Amino acid sequence: MTLLPCLLAGGSGTRLWPLSREQYPKQFLRLTGSNTLLQETALRAAALPQSVSPLALCGEQHRFIVAEQLREAGIDGATILLEPEARNTAPAAACAAHWAAERHGPDAVLLLAAADHLIADHNAFAAAVAIAVRAAAAGHIVSFGIRPTRPETGFGYVRAGVPLPSVPAARAIAEFVEKPTPGRARAFVASGDYYWNGGLFLFRADVFLAELRRLEPAMEAACGRSVARAVRDIDFVRLDSAAFAAARSDSLDYAVMEKTDRAALVELDAGWDDVGSWSFLEKQPGGDARGNFVRGDVLLEDCDGSLVHADSRLVALVGVRDQVVVETDDAVLVAAKDRAQDVRKLVARLRSQQRPEALKHRRVYRPWGWYETIASGTRFQVKRIQVKPRQSLSLQMHHHRAEHWVVVTGTARVTCGDREFLLTEDQSTYIPLGHRHRLSNPGKLPLELIEVQSGAYLDEDDIVRFDDVYGRAVPVPARR
Repeated sequence: MTLLPCLLAGGSGTRLWPLSREQYPKQFLRLTGSNTLLQETALRAAALPQSVSPLALCGEQHRFIVAEQLREAGIDGATILLEPEARNTAPAAACAAHWAAERHGPDAVLLLAAADHLIADHNAFAAAVAIAVRAAAAGHIVSFGIRPTRPETGFGYVRAGVPLPSVPAARAIAEFVEKPTPGRARAFVASGDYYWNGGLFLFRADVFLAELRRLEPAMEAACGRSVARAVRDIDFVRLDSAAFAAARSDSLDYAVMEKTDRAALVELDAGWDDVGSWSFLEKQPGGDARGNFVRGDVLLEDCDGSLVHADSRLVALVGVRDQVVVETDDAVLVAAKDRAQDVRKLVARLRSQQRPEALKHRRVYRPWGWYETIASGTRFQVKRIQVKPRQSLSLQMHHHRAEHWVVVTGTARVTCGDREFLLTEDQSTYIPLGHRHRLSNPGKLPLELIEVQSGAYLDEDDIVRFDDVYGRAVPVPARR
């Protein structure tokens, strides 16, 4: 039996703003340790018996981040399937099942997992997967029910039915319940028959596709065409956009699980958390005697029940009760703890105002490294740039700006017009407006430099790209 982990890495994580941004959402953040949530999910799945290299699904703008983080975690041979647009979890599951059936056989078992969830007890997780594998082998589509630890109103619930005759440790699903009122949530927890619906699934490829074909034939056919017409692009596989767009956007629960008679429930009591809002901090170790949980450089005086995250500077609080305070280098969030779920409303307003704080951090990641803006004004901008060893920016040109590069550490190979030359620490060069140029790092250590831009227009879409080792689109507008 082949067990294929399928990592859904396309979420936006708006409730964890300002740390989570559209271009760098929560699954790519190190929120609880040295690994990111994506890396933790991949490593947890890789440790399962009979697990093969994972299939990750994400959008275009996150593809290089996913690839880099999986390599950094030592996950070899991963396939990264690029979704042309967001269509919810049912089309994603359908494309993953078609891919698995073609590459690993129709009896391949898929573990569909969001890349932004936490699971503390890996042994309990592995034990639950083992039960689910047996249920899937018997023809069931398994949903993992999370043993609730509190009357949570932010999750959907699943009511467990009778044990399965073929796998008594698994149970039939008697009912799916939408997010309940506080009173109903308390009753659910007290009954012992209700579980949080954690969005974690396991099934055989052929069983799932057969049910989807019966329940949602148009969606199944569209996703099948999208996979059949997919093309490889360097380390990625691009689903056919026209076929994928024809698949109706819907969740796996609505499209399949609430309609099929093959649904089964396996209990997962393993310290699961969806990291859905800043209140996740109070579930982490390290709280003080007054119920405060802090990360970073934080100083508290006479505070109770508050959650404080400091990213880049000292954050000091006096006389605060039940507040969430999150600081980054370009934004500060202050919210009542019982309103932490409403952070997404702020993000929606930032987007409507086209504020860059909704989209990106000051540090912007690229496949070659990163850059961050450290100063800007009328007709000038200063950036700090780091290029990874053996990596290179695109060969490009700007219509509206000139650039001056000063090497801080490492060695730079510079192409400017017909010239190519090396720069080392404390050396600099000038790139005139309209000149073709390229910056590369030929060394074994990171290259860091300061870039001073001057001109009438300094946004990132003033780039004409002529060649790019990462296969990014050459026609304008394009990003660095």
